[in-house]
Formats: sequence, structure tokens, C-alpha cells
Amino acid sequence: MNIQLLVIDPQKDFCDPSGSLFVQGADQDMSRLAAMVNRLRTKIDGIHVTLDSHLEVDVAHPIFWTNSKGEHPTPFTIISKDDVVNGTWTTTIPAVRQRAVDYVTQLEDNARYPLCVWPPHCIIGSNGYAITDSLADALKEWSLARLRNVNYVTKGSNPFTEHYSAVQADVPDPSDASTMLNSPLLEMLAKADVILISGEALSHCVANTIRDVANNFGDENIKKFVLLKDTSSNVTGFDNLGDDFINEMTGRGMKVATSVDYLI
Repeated sequence: MNIQLLVIDPQKDFCDPSGSLFVQGADQDMSRLAAMVNRLRTKIDGIHVTLDSHLEVDVAHPIFWTNSKGEHPTPFTIISKDDVVNGTWTTTIPAVRQRAVDYVTQLEDNARYPLCVWPPHCIIGSNGYAITDSLADALKEWSLARLRNVNYVTKGSNPFTEHYSAVQADVPDPSDASTMLNSPLLEMLAKADVILISGEALSHCVANTIRDVANNFGDENIKKFVLLKDTSSNVTGFDNLGDDFINEMTGRGMKVATSVDYLI
């Protein structure tokens, strides 16, 4: 049986209490996941780890936006198409305003998420970009024991689109291949008999990644999915999104287990 582990964004900014966008409970999630990786070291055939990879100036960071008073939005501000069209918020860089209008319009049309301004997080090269220590150690030991490298998948470095899903950006940029459908990842996962799912945050990047994998797999393959529910948490205040995701995907065939009871 080919078992693949997919871990979404297990980075310090999400998983360490000092991180800029700490997901409540994520530190314990990753400790449990590390323990499972160590326990199942000889049974896990492949590990895929996605890495949120942002730049300072990003459409979802406060610096990108300003109001008529020259103020930047506070984290967790929602910016709608109407807010941009009517000038409640405009781009700090005037030259990209029309691109921003087009972007929020496309976000509204595709009905995924409205634009949310987040605290700057997972900045490439920063301490918060690194994988949290407990899991990093377990991944290293798995790699050395199995003589196989972890497949690291970066996402989010295009500053003009959000990239919750590791499979494609919320609004793909035709001029940037990194925002388009990640066919190599899908092809690797398609070969698995079981795909274990973990990471942060359940309400956002996990949910969108797995939905995109499912929508490109076909429903029969969704039966391969096993969500390790005790290794993934919601962003505080967005629990309904995580619950909706679990209800939707279990209805399509996804299984739910814990890191402790899987393959005891």
C-alpha cells in the first residue's frame, strides 16, 4: 500500500505561539504529527510539504492598501470589490490600482473568499518561514531513514493574488506558471493508495488545497483521502469554514482519523 502524507504550511508563523499568524492549537497539532511521522517512518512512502512563501508587499498585507487618510487597513479587514471601486481602499502604489480592481472583481466572480488582509506572515527568508522545529526534526529523520527527499511545494510568491491552495492561486495569473494548476503535485498524489492530510489552517489553506485536489482527481479518488483531524486547526473565528469543509468532503468520500489511531 502506497501511503503519501500531504502537510499544508507547517511553518513557524502559523504553528509557533510567537508566530505572526499563530493558529490556536497548531503547536500541539504539529507535535502530534511529528510523533506520527516517527511512528510510521517505515510505512509512509512519500511526504509533500507546502510552504506559504510571501513577499513584504502583497495584495493581502496592510502595506498594499491605503485610505483617504493615508492609513493602512488593520489585519483581518475584508476588502470588497465595492470598497476598491468607490475608493474606500485604494492601492498604496497608484500604478497597480486597476490590476487590484480586476483582482477583487475576479475574486467576487469565483465565489471562493473575499480579500482578507492578513498580518504579514511567512516572509521568504524570515524565521517565521521555517518549518516548526518538532516536525522539521521528524521530516529529517524520515528522509535519512528512507533515503528519500521530502517534496517541498512553494506557493504565494506572486504579490497580486492570494494562494491559499497549493494546487492553484485563487486567481491564477497567466503570465506566472507558479499560480497555475500544479499538475506535477496532482500526478504524484494520484499514484497513492492513501493520502494522509494535515496542516494549517484547516479553515483556509487545507480546505482549499484538498478541494482543488479533489476537483481535479474525480470522486472515486477522494476515497483515498484521510484527514488527520487532530493535526489541523482553524483560524480563530473561522471554525465554520473548517466544519463546512469536513462535512463537504466526508460527503464526497473522505475519511477522518487521528494521528494516534491511524495504522496502530
